[in-house]
Amino acid sequence: MTKQSKRKNALGRGLGALLEDSPSMDKKIPISEPQTGSINEITLEEIEVNPYQPRTHFDEESLEELAESIKVQGIIQPITVRKLSKNKYQLISGERRYQASKMAGMEAIPAYVRTADDQQMLEMALIENIQRENLNAIEIALSYQRLLSECDLKQEELGDRVGKNRTTVNNYLRLLRLPPDIQAALRDKKISMGHARALINIDNVDHQLDIFKKIISQDLSVRKVEELVRSMGQTEKETKKAEDTPEVGKEIVNLQSKLASHFGTRVQVKSDGKKGEIKIPFVSVDDLNRILEILDIQ
Repeated sequence: MTKQSKRKNALGRGLGALLEDSPSMDKKIPISEPQTGSINEITLEEIEVNPYQPRTHFDEESLEELAESIKVQGIIQPITVRKLSKNKYQLISGERRYQASKMAGMEAIPAYVRTADDQQMLEMALIENIQRENLNAIEIALSYQRLLSECDLKQEELGDRVGKNRTTVNNYLRLLRLPPDIQAALRDKKISMGHARALINIDNVDHQLDIFKKIISQDLSVRKVEELVRSMGQTEKETKKAEDTPEVGKEIVNLQSKLASHFGTRVQVKSDGKKGEIKIPFVSVDDLNRILEILDIQ
């Protein structure tokens, strides 16, 4: 057999053959003799999923595409596992490849076996998943929170581990202060990270939800939401100031807050008990038309 034909055959036999031919491996390790610190072929039934896996959802269509690729190309990148006992392993990273291999009907999968305790398992799984581009913002935020609380990391250490600056990490963590409805919308990509970051700047939960509903119903841009948030923030300051002023009645304060929520902008209400005025400012012609539509004025 020529050197060229031998090389082609090696490429055609998949990852196992490549590992066997590699100078870094004296011989292929049998399935029955997995060794820590090396790549081994391990049967899928001997592997259990990682209980620390931060991802809660795997796209079925994407998994099917990966399974088809595995049928043709095999596993290009081995998964990583830790040994629990004889013939029993636990995933550290690579659950998509593991699940897709099961879908593809594979019996065994190449895996790198390493030593890790529970805390290291959690940290490695969280960090490995954070690096993936398709992890949604809430999953990233929850992963950051778990690294801080369960792995006993400080924010500076967390930033170093995930390759992000402290401001970026803090922006994600702040998302967890949002109401569940808004978090779910961000997770499901009904609103963007920009929308969510704007809403965080509103202290009042009811006001956050009011603007959130407008984002969904009116398909508001991030810029428009930022304008509404600035207006709402000013209203909250004025309301607090009014509440601290004895001569302003509670009824006026409540009315002002309700009108601000209804129109999505700060509203001023003045009254001497008998007469008064209501001011509804607008920042552009589009904003004026939006207010006129709410008032049902054609």
